[in-house]
Amino acid sequence: MTSVDPETEALEVQLVLEAIHARYGYDLRAYEPKSIRRRLELALVKSGLAHLGELQHRLLHDPAFFTDVLQGLTVRTTELFREPACFQAFRTKVVPLLRTYPLIKLWHAGCAGGEEVYSMAILLSEEGLYDRAQLYATDLSAEAVAEAKEGVYPARDLPHLRENYLRAGGTRSLDQYCTEAFGQLAMRESLRRNVHFFQHDLVSDQVFGEMHVVFCRNVLIYFGPALKARVLEKLTQSLCPGGFFVLGESERLDTGDRHPHFKVLDTSARIYRHGS
Repeated sequence: MTSVDPETEALEVQLVLEAIHARYGYDLRAYEPKSIRRRLELALVKSGLAHLGELQHRLLHDPAFFTDVLQGLTVRTTELFREPACFQAFRTKVVPLLRTYPLIKLWHAGCAGGEEVYSMAILLSEEGLYDRAQLYATDLSAEAVAEAKEGVYPARDLPHLRENYLRAGGTRSLDQYCTEAFGQLAMRESLRRNVHFFQHDLVSDQVFGEMHVVFCRNVLIYFGPALKARVLEKLTQSLCPGGFFVLGESERLDTGDRHPHFKVLDTSARIYRHGS
C-alpha cells in the first residue's frame, strides 16, 4: 500500500466504504475503524493494486471482484464448538429452561460458515430438544450462507474439534454427526432439517422477532460504538421476554444503566437473559 498521511488514508478508507454502500448496499461505514482499515489493506495487497483509489474503482466496476473482497471485509473465523465453555454453560444453565417451551426459536446472527449453528443443532439433539426447535442462521455474506448450507469443512482439524465437542459437554461422539471422506467433513443431513439459512445485514435489515435465543458471538467487537449500540438495540428487540442473549468471550454487555433489561446468567460464558 502506498504510504500516505493518516488523514488522507482515513479519507480514502471512508470513500471506499461509501462506494461499497452506494453500489452494493452493504453498509460497512461504521465498522471499527482500525479493523476495517486493516482488512482493506490486506485486500489491497492481495489484489496487487497500488492504492485504495484503484481498489475503489475496481470494486465499483467489477462485481465479481467485490464478492471476493467482501469475504475479507466480513469476519468468518469460527469452528465447531468454538469457545466450548460457552456451549457447556448453555447446556447446563439454558437448556433446562428451554425444556419448558413447546417451541424453541434460535437465531445465529453472523453465522459465518455455519459451524456454530451445527454445534447448537448437535447440542439440542443430545438434549432431546431438536425436534421442537427452529434455528435461523444469517450472515452478511451470501458466500458464507452458501457454505453454511452445504455444511462441509476441512477434516484436518477433526482431532481438535473432537476435543472441543467433549469440552462442550458432548455426551456421544462427534463422529456420529458427520462423515469424513477425501479430506472433508460433511455434517449429517439430519442436522439441517430444522435450520433456515438467510443472507441478512445486521446494519440495514430488519430483525427476526420473538426469538427465545439470539447468538451474536464475536461480531460486535468489529463495530464502532454507535453501530454497536444500534445493532444491540435491534437484537434486543428480536428477543421475547425471558429470552437469552449469547455473546463471544471477547464481548460484554453492560447490564447497568445502558441495558437494564438484561441480567447476567453466566459471566464467563457471556450469557444474558432478557427481563420478562
